[in-house]
Amino acid sequence: MKTNNRKGFKFTSYQAPNLSPFDKLFEIFKELIVHTSGDFDEAIDWLRELDTEYKLTDENYTIDDFVEDLKKKGYVKEELKGDGTQGTGLTAKTERLIRQQALNQIFGNLNKSGSGNHKTKQSGAGDEFTGELREFQFGDGLETISLTESLKNAQINNGMDGFKITENDLIVEDAHFKAQMSTVLMIDISHSMILYGEDRITPAKKVAMALAELITTRYPKDTLDIIVFGNDAWIISLKDVPYLTVGPYHTNTVAGLQLAMDILRRKRNTNKQIFMITDGKPSCVREKDGSYYMNSNGLDEYIVEKCYTQAAQARKLHIPITTFMIASDPYLQRFVNNFTEANQGKAFYTGLKGLGEMIFQDYEANRKKRVK
Repeated sequence: MKTNNRKGFKFTSYQAPNLSPFDKLFEIFKELIVHTSGDFDEAIDWLRELDTEYKLTDENYTIDDFVEDLKKKGYVKEELKGDGTQGTGLTAKTERLIRQQALNQIFGNLNKSGSGNHKTKQSGAGDEFTGELREFQFGDGLETISLTESLKNAQINNGMDGFKITENDLIVEDAHFKAQMSTVLMIDISHSMILYGEDRITPAKKVAMALAELITTRYPKDTLDIIVFGNDAWIISLKDVPYLTVGPYHTNTVAGLQLAMDILRRKRNTNKQIFMITDGKPSCVREKDGSYYMNSNGLDEYIVEKCYTQAAQARKLHIPITTFMIASDPYLQRFVNNFTEANQGKAFYTGLKGLGEMIFQDYEANRKKRVK
């Protein structure tokens, strides 16, 4: 008798991954080290508190054992602190793993697409075939000619007797250009990024690390520069991102935009963009004499107009600005609306949840535009 094998789903109880005691603690440690801005001692103190509350370890493997393993495995190293005392810091190996974790946390739920660079909507003499056919045009390379389709066309147009093929019979397979993108990510590090009991700087750091890891692994021809802005603006390197902290600063949005545009002017890529993550209104500008004009009371017209001027300047340079406003105040949203209109860019009014997904999707969408 014939047996019918039926296919279907089998449901079982969830079983946690079989991780070693070190690996279990290491996953938590990588999260804590970002929250503590790279302060190893503080991260371990937090880990000990979590261990006391949730019984993460037992007598066979303690937090002290974990610290020793971190050193043996090359995840941390002894170094001098800023005050001259001996301390413990992260190695480049650990920093890379933290970026990978940020990438998985923020972009891990997104649908995967093919490897390689982003495609543009423009077609022509590109470097990735689309499968679409069109008539041969002057300047098309011989390698783009579809021999089968061209021969078929010649038979239809000229018949089999005295067979010949002419330029009018040639068919080419269309192709997309692979565009390159230069991106500057601006992160607000003014004091308001930790006000009201909400940590906004840690998610911003995670987005920066995830975006950097995504670009270097998936789009290696693209460039990403990261700048922070408070009273002034300055470039930070990728390895500095986990250690980024908020300072007692006002918000000099103008300085950030000026620096971002200076960076992008030097890039040869056609596609350029600025991502700005901020939660507060602009409250500071630096005058020509080096002094600072500051006003935290409402939207200062003088400061706001300088922001609009920078937005319009970026528009002239064909640099769209996408603002991710981590605030729901209608008063501030009005400023962002006007700012976005001056640049003809985009704005998202968002909380911290979903911030990474929105930045990734906008990054992908912007890369598919404007090839000149």
